[in-house]
Amino acid sequence: MMLLAAVPLAYAGACAWIHHSQRELLYFPQVTRTPATATDWALQREDVTLRGWRLEPSAPRPILYFGGNAESIENNRDIFAHWFPGRSVYLMAYRGYGASEGTPSEQALFGDALAVYDHIAAEHPGQPVTVIGSSLGSGVAAYLASQRLVERLVLVTPYDSMANVARAHYPALPVHWLLQDRFESMRHLDGYRGQVLVLRAGRDAVIPAACTARLVAVLSLSQPPTVVDLPEAAHNTVRDEPRFGEALLAFLR
Repeated sequence: MMLLAAVPLAYAGACAWIHHSQRELLYFPQVTRTPATATDWALQREDVTLRGWRLEPSAPRPILYFGGNAESIENNRDIFAHWFPGRSVYLMAYRGYGASEGTPSEQALFGDALAVYDHIAAEHPGQPVTVIGSSLGSGVAAYLASQRLVERLVLVTPYDSMANVARAHYPALPVHWLLQDRFESMRHLDGYRGQVLVLRAGRDAVIPAACTARLVAVLSLSQPPTVVDLPEAAHNTVRDEPRFGEALLAFLR
């Protein structure tokens, strides 16, 4: 009887742990921290300063990049400079990441994305903006594309919703009810008619294939996306595949 009584207590404890620790399981800013002096641009956002990097800021056709949940986005500077010569590229660290101040949350990241986009649009009046979102950043990019005019949208290892990703990793727990930061990309892009490139990793152990497939299915109802499968790539090695860069360049030319 004592053993039976312990089962619901353990389950309740697991639910409480997920509810309390969910943002620590979703965001890993501590591995990306860097001094403010290492960045080259900043944007004041209410009570925090966001910081990041720019490549060729006076060049046309700006690209805005949103990274993964443990990504040091400055590491993309060399490859982006190689892939996108003659275009401006903006990499802004999320709140709490890099040298940006504050604490990350879905609402904060969405608001910051709008502010960064508006800043870029003001810096490049009349020019189309391309948005690239990787992993967690695909959810930020999806929301932004639902709220602002995006010329082309690139989603790298994307998902339909964070709730469905969490459910795949914690199938025994009611994560759908516990999750605060939901990143509902499928809802945000339902009916979206812009040009979209989806890059999928065949050996992705983080984002279940079904989550990406559902997002692609929703996109296909309005404007079928360009989908590139990289069967040998893992979640964190997708951009090491030669076809990754080839697909990106072909889509953004």
